[in-house]
Amino acid sequence: MKLDQLRERWGDSLLTVLTALIMVMMFVVAPLQALGLFEFQVFELLLAIFLVGGVFLMSGSALAVAALLVALVMIVTGGILRLRSPSILDLNLFAGSWLIVGITMAVTVARATFAPGLVNYHRVIGAILLYLTVAVIFAALYTFIGTLVPTAFSGMKVEDSPTLASQLIYFSFATMTTTGYGDLAPLHPIARSLCNVEAIFGQLYPATLLARLVTLEIAHRDQDS
Repeated sequence: MKLDQLRERWGDSLLTVLTALIMVMMFVVAPLQALGLFEFQVFELLLAIFLVGGVFLMSGSALAVAALLVALVMIVTGGILRLRSPSILDLNLFAGSWLIVGITMAVTVARATFAPGLVNYHRVIGAILLYLTVAVIFAALYTFIGTLVPTAFSGMKVEDSPTLASQLIYFSFATMTTTGYGDLAPLHPIARSLCNVEAIFGQLYPATLLARLVTLEIAHRDQDS
């Protein structure tokens, strides 16, 4: 079966699969890794490779495929370097790879989710995946800022440690949902600016999503009638 046929047959289902993968990484693997369980660091790398493979299957763009291949090389290289000796280099490799994967996945998922047609269960899950992906993108950007300016955040030191992924995910979602517990806070002007952008997205996305999905459903019903 050709790749285009696989994409057409399983494209919507992949939205649900990718959502499950990224949720496991964020809310199961990252906290367990923060507890110092080495095997879950390896499991995180394997999940990341599967995630890249899923996005590769969904995307039909040569540019997206090239970007994902670069990201995959960065993930594997960073994983090998981390196993040998954790450093800022492998941390930035991971951040760069997740930034590439996040942007590519966001574009791919947005195209699949908001394309004309029936709004089914998988598309609704895809909208959730897009929300989670944006949090990943900002977490990667926070990593870059934290490695360049060690004092960019209060209560969080961006260094290669098992707890970092869990901290970044926690901070990104606390910012996006405007929860603001106060234990972590941006101090650098650029970090604050990014937090503002993420918070604005988090507030506007649900309303925009609802309007778009309703519009797609109405358009689909009009075509059938």
